[in-house]
Amino acid sequence: MDIKERKSIALLVGSLRKESLNRKLAVVMGELAPDSLDLELVEIGNLPLYNEDLDQDPPGEWTEFRKKIAQADAILLITPEYNRSTSAAMKNAIDVGSRPYMKNVWSNKPAAVISLSQGAIGGFGANHHLRQSLVCVNALVMAQPEMYIGAAGNMFDENGKLTDSKMEELIHKFFRSFNRWLSNFIE
Repeated sequence: MDIKERKSIALLVGSLRKESLNRKLAVVMGELAPDSLDLELVEIGNLPLYNEDLDQDPPGEWTEFRKKIAQADAILLITPEYNRSTSAAMKNAIDVGSRPYMKNVWSNKPAAVISLSQGAIGGFGANHHLRQSLVCVNALVMAQPEMYIGAAGNMFDENGKLTDSKMEELIHKFFRSFNRWLSNFIE
């Protein structure tokens, strides 16, 4: 496939831990993505907390982040659940990208959310809270399929490789839906 035909997908991971299950899933998603999608991990842990006072002379990390999100064709967000919400790092990334006023890089950007946790309900609360924030900043959030991945503690081996063939098929199914959905917005 011609590289120009590939859709650029900014991949954001809400967990900052080195051995994060969410980061492991992001790596696996990159490996299993179809040729039509080019996933790029965009780091959010280095973003200074949003402070409107800094908008006149924004930190370089904000500028670079905003540029990467603006240039991406779509966004894929993978979030853990903390206290029935997404992580502070993810919420900060949403805030940084939504400002300054009238320069919201999320606006009209197709986005999908995946939540992953060791718990039984797969980060359901975080998934919906993140969707709510994305809708508020005018991102075009994919409604279906919803992806809540629970009991994730045993999904990966010691090298971060996926050990669950059913999960691999679920990821392929997600990408088929995501790719079809993106065709509504991206030529």
